[in-house]
Amino acid sequence: MKTYQANEIKNISLMGGSGSGKTTLIEAMLLESGVIKRRGTVEAQNTVSDYFPVEKEYGYSVFSTVCNIEFAGKKLNIIDCPGSDDFVGGMVTSLNVTDTAVIVLSANGGVEVGTQNHYRYAENMKKPVMFVVNKLDHENANFDRTIEQLKESFGNKVAVVQYPVNAGAGFNAVIDVLQMKMYQWKAEGGAPEILDIPAAEQGKAEELQAALFEMAAEADEALMEKFFEEMTLTPEETHRGLHKVFMEAGVYPVVCTSAARDMGVRKLMEFLGEIAPAVSEAPVPVTEDGTEVKCDPKAPTSMFIFKTSVEPHIGEVNYFKVMQGTVHGADDLQNMNRGSKERISQLYAVDGSIRTTIDEVAAGDIAATVKLKDSRTGNTLNAKECDYVYGQIKYPEPKYRRAIRPVTESDSEKLSALLTRMHEEDPTWIIEQSKELRQTIVSGQGEFHLRTLKWRLENNDKMMIQYDEPKIPYRETITKAARADYRHKKQSGGSGQFGEVHLIVEPYVEGEPVKETYKFGNQEYKISVKDTQEIPLEWGGKLVLINSIVGGAIDARFIPAILKGLMDRIEQGPLTGSYARDVRVIIYDGKMHPVDSNEISFRLAGRNAFAEAFRNAGPKVLEPVYDVDIFVPSDKMGDVMSDLQGRRGMVMGMQSEKGFEHLKAQVPLKEMSSYSTSLSSLTGGRASFSMRFNEYRLVPQDVQDKLVKEYQESQKDED
Repeated sequence: MKTYQANEIKNISLMGGSGSGKTTLIEAMLLESGVIKRRGTVEAQNTVSDYFPVEKEYGYSVFSTVCNIEFAGKKLNIIDCPGSDDFVGGMVTSLNVTDTAVIVLSANGGVEVGTQNHYRYAENMKKPVMFVVNKLDHENANFDRTIEQLKESFGNKVAVVQYPVNAGAGFNAVIDVLQMKMYQWKAEGGAPEILDIPAAEQGKAEELQAALFEMAAEADEALMEKFFEEMTLTPEETHRGLHKVFMEAGVYPVVCTSAARDMGVRKLMEFLGEIAPAVSEAPVPVTEDGTEVKCDPKAPTSMFIFKTSVEPHIGEVNYFKVMQGTVHGADDLQNMNRGSKERISQLYAVDGSIRTTIDEVAAGDIAATVKLKDSRTGNTLNAKECDYVYGQIKYPEPKYRRAIRPVTESDSEKLSALLTRMHEEDPTWIIEQSKELRQTIVSGQGEFHLRTLKWRLENNDKMMIQYDEPKIPYRETITKAARADYRHKKQSGGSGQFGEVHLIVEPYVEGEPVKETYKFGNQEYKISVKDTQEIPLEWGGKLVLINSIVGGAIDARFIPAILKGLMDRIEQGPLTGSYARDVRVIIYDGKMHPVDSNEISFRLAGRNAFAEAFRNAGPKVLEPVYDVDIFVPSDKMGDVMSDLQGRRGMVMGMQSEKGFEHLKAQVPLKEMSSYSTSLSSLTGGRASFSMRFNEYRLVPQDVQDKLVKEYQESQKDED
């Protein structure tokens, strides 16, 4: 394989919803380019792209797959992304290292929620988009309806470049309005016969061509002048104009394929070679400190590892993009994230499960290597003359969580190591060892996402695991002021223990000053602030400690011990045993003994005084509440809203957005446990959602009563 330069390389993300036929399409592209001699099928479990055991088991793409295709003097690096929203991490990773988004949709399904989601990611990352209408041979294929949906969803930038003559079971021909020719295939597909456009289609083709001319002319004043003078452009001028407009995301071209019959696939690759931006034309990458990195093959080497996987019969494989310079086998590079040195052993051009050894990889290209000692996804490797570091890829927040544990308790350490490796392969699997909940929590993008993790652990690693309902990280706080005192006194021969603490607790509100006087019963307590400590709590909120001791009732050296006692109790609230937060504690009096007072005495006195005051201060349970964004078809809006109400959700707003309803709500985390499964069931898999933490909020009294009762019962069981 030759070493391709930046002006010859086109990096492309192949996207689309589940069932759109991406895996079959990439298989046909590999056949057309000569990488393979015979096409595999998803049903036969022998495709180049879906080659992991779990993908064969489920018949779904789980991981993104890198393929490189040499075609018409260009190198197309195509990353086949999983279609399911549960595996969105592969698509997000891909978009970070590619310059064009190709979204595949089926002619029978049209624009679906997956199409919307994938477009939204591409748009947010400022990638030019084109659409491929696939499965035109399906008996229910409806190209015109699909174009209507595309325009309704994405506007007038949608531009038909090809349209089918006979969509449906007998499909075998398309009209290309750029070339103004009809392409017709034999039953086996492959290279088409080029024919004149039938008279019956001439008017429609000319109308669509005129729309393309107008879009292409917008890219260049000279083209615009010619178009208005002559009302036509040559195919070369149209390609040049569309290429420029496409790179500016000013047009969304639409082309046609039947990947299963290998029809339109070669024309798709030709079109990509002409219209997709080369690496040399694409926006330059930027480092963490904002430095632009030019795609210069002669500059000091810098590469970014965007994917790590453990692959059958090989072990760990690192996929990378060369940002500048040229990578050779046996190069010594510095890992800028870990401070370690790496030697590049072998370099591979990759087509899914097929790997071809190569000698070097130039700036802008994508390849793979093996046997790196200490490098993972998101790491930057540089030559010693270079100090670039690229930012970490930002993934969507998880939306499905479960507690995970090994069936055999002695396997806990092994499971922890396996989960760490799994996270490196798919960063959207989030692993948390929760000291608070006493559980290992694994979070992902959906129920199927976590089911896939379980399958891999049990079938690939022979680690039997159990999923449990995760506990909710509740918080406790207080709603009014209260006072308490406690004397710790112990005498058992020799020096004893003595410490007495008098304190007031009240809710802490940012910016609210301490009162000068507090009244409890018939007694007033005057406060004189001597010192204030604000302790940010790692679980959120604050503990504020006010020293208001006068007359030396407690020596200042015992205040840190009292604070330790407060922290002992704030980690275990009296209602549910949850962490407490947002409490102000005022120590205003106490007593000490010249001999028997020590740190442990005041720690215990502070802890017990705080516990009593907290219980008398109107303690309340807080729960985590999440912002939830739901994209749902209009006909399912009522069902989704009713379901949210049953989950104690508050609808914050709604609006129509590109063919779907965008519903914004706030829902307690407790009620989101199985939401991804329920939403899919309610809408037939046509809706999607995302969620992110908003705040802690007081639970309703009936919910609090239930939580307190459950906690009390659990304490009895432990006793």
